[in-house]
Amino acid sequence: MSRILVIGGYGGFGARLSRRLLAAGHEVLVAGRSHDRAAAFCAGHPGAEPVVADRTNGIGMVLARERPDLVIDAAGPFQGSGYTVPEACIAMRIPYLDLADSRDFVTGIAALNKGPMVAVPIVSGASSVPALSGAVVRALAAGLPQVERIDIAISASNRAVAGPSVAAAILSYVGKPVRVWRGQRWMQATGWQDLRRERFAIEGEAAPLRRWIALAEVPDLSLAPELLPGRPATTFRAGTELGFQMLALWLLSWPVRWGWLRTLRGAAPWLHELQRITAWAGSDRSAMSVTLVGAGVRRRWTLIADRGDGPEIPTLAAELLAGDILAGRVPPGAQDASRLLTLDRFEPLFVGLAIRHAVREHAVDPLYARAMGARFARLPEQVRAMHAFCGDAGAEGEGEVRRGRGLAWLVGRVMGFPPSGSYPLRVAFAARDGKECWTRDFGGHAFSSELGQAGQGVAERFGPLRFAFDLPSDDKGLRMVLRRWSAFGVPMPRLLAPRIAAREWQEDGRFRFEVRVALPLLGAVVHYTGWLARL
Repeated sequence: MSRILVIGGYGGFGARLSRRLLAAGHEVLVAGRSHDRAAAFCAGHPGAEPVVADRTNGIGMVLARERPDLVIDAAGPFQGSGYTVPEACIAMRIPYLDLADSRDFVTGIAALNKGPMVAVPIVSGASSVPALSGAVVRALAAGLPQVERIDIAISASNRAVAGPSVAAAILSYVGKPVRVWRGQRWMQATGWQDLRRERFAIEGEAAPLRRWIALAEVPDLSLAPELLPGRPATTFRAGTELGFQMLALWLLSWPVRWGWLRTLRGAAPWLHELQRITAWAGSDRSAMSVTLVGAGVRRRWTLIADRGDGPEIPTLAAELLAGDILAGRVPPGAQDASRLLTLDRFEPLFVGLAIRHAVREHAVDPLYARAMGARFARLPEQVRAMHAFCGDAGAEGEGEVRRGRGLAWLVGRVMGFPPSGSYPLRVAFAARDGKECWTRDFGGHAFSSELGQAGQGVAERFGPLRFAFDLPSDDKGLRMVLRRWSAFGVPMPRLLAPRIAAREWQEDGRFRFEVRVALPLLGAVVHYTGWLARL
């Protein structure tokens, strides 16, 4: 029988993990700052023993006294915390495992290998992310030569009331800058924004879940692009079940983003209390999904947990890895958990819970290939390659911009076109739900548009303005010829339409482009040209 010390062993996730370890036959030292709470938990669980321990103060003395075979930190929050516990474990040669989902904490754990020799396994992130998510990502990517995009989403049941540490972890990044890998480069997004509605469904099962989710900062944002060939763009969104909670937190993210508030972390007790008193309003259903796009296919894994079993999921990886560490199957050294488990290892644990999961796959084609049909294959190689993506892509090159004057210059300013000049150029392409978003960055001056299919052509939207183009093409390249346009959904007369001339071609082995925009009476608004190469 192994002795496992679980820090936070009577908390929300810690208590569930302690029960699992006890059921597996281990002796569990249920540790935390409150002896009374630890003792109350242990009173109902034979084989559990209460221990007073503070992960930030005197943990070394506790380890020296108790001499556990393994330490598991399930306390949190890990955002902004140091490595006191794993360092103490290294010093005493006690294996260590945690349920951390803090991006900096988990991705930084390997730095402990640079210190004193690590003679035991030190594993961080044995939870839904990045251990389970990493296992799913690798399973979905099997057989794909390249992956362009990974989207991960988790929506918790409102009855699964998170503890104060979880609330503090969420609030630590709400409204704060979050680095994301998109368009083959690091970009800056904002925590708990990028709000969207997600549908979680398993074919042939109960009614699907439709939940709001928003951008969350987790280790996968750094780890997932390095897991797979192609360095895929990676997004992680999370959410609570109730829409008003999501909307409230989204609204609160703006004062932080604007700099009016430094952080919302101090509001964690109120957020925890709000969720507690509104728990009755939700259901007992939680969900998780992982979507991969690449090599012409879209694969999506969906998990739905009923009967309140969703909160068990973050403990499953820890249970598996605890067994592996104690059996000597995990090598010494500090590492994150994203590569340590495979999805099939979780299946026996899912069986004992009200959990269903499934994978769906279907073919996807690039937007221009769908619109142009057989003509797409006859485009020059570099022109075709620039449009041959189904998930996410990036390109870089050089661009030259010439802006109009007078009122035409003002129109260009409103549209977000860069000032006249020569610039390094980066373009990020993101495909989703049959449409593409192009973000063109001329030396820090960025503007975006959304493209979708319009018959055998494409329609491009700039805010409330929508332009439908035919795409005449030959083996030299393609042109965009304006067919119709609308404003705020209202068709507009061709007489008032902008004069748009756009073309793409291949020259000296490079993709080249030219775009001219002019307005009736006002004249030239912008003329930009240049070259790009896919990253």
